[in-house]
Amino acid sequence: MIGVAGGTGSGKTTVAEAIVSRIGADRIASLQHDSYYRDLAGWDREALLHHNFDHPEALESELLARHMRELKAGRAIEVPIYDFTVHARTGRTRRVEPRGVVLVEGILIFAEPALRELFDIKIFVDTDADLRFIRRLRRDLTERGRTVESVIGQYMETVRPMHLEFVEPSKRWADLIIPEGGFNPVALAVVCARVEALLGPVGVREAACGNTAVP
Repeated sequence: MIGVAGGTGSGKTTVAEAIVSRIGADRIASLQHDSYYRDLAGWDREALLHHNFDHPEALESELLARHMRELKAGRAIEVPIYDFTVHARTGRTRRVEPRGVVLVEGILIFAEPALRELFDIKIFVDTDADLRFIRRLRRDLTERGRTVESVIGQYMETVRPMHLEFVEPSKRWADLIIPEGGFNPVALAVVCARVEALLGPVGVREAACGNTAVP
């Protein structure tokens, strides 16, 4: 069980994708905490604009924890598919089969004790606040149909305060802190080597990690 946490726009997804690429998608079951946002279907636009999506209570972490335990027990799960443009679950699910590695990504996964205790490796991606905001702005404009004004308003009203209250303090639980996220090849090589050491025989480890020997 690997957890990849960090502030919004820190580069968590880049790190997670790099790990999947190096270890092999056929050996990793990937989950995103964002898939477990609570269903807000039927809420009016004004209520949604002021809803705190960055507080731990906004996510159904108990369901994610149950799914993680199911995967660990060797059973497949059905992950909710969330539509961020309307802030509601679609009613469809994504089937995830158990694998040798379960990788979970999210800003609040170390802030939740029920999730934190399930991880064998905890990674925190640490990136400067200005870069994180720029990345979030670009993502919300292109992927989530937001306006510049709404992104800035949400950032100041909830994102920044919740980062300071929950996300940043959760860094103390990390086993490894990666500065600059996916742009830190040395740290990614260390993570890859560790995961491969836990997973399989030496020959397989060396092939997947670019012939890097693992002690």
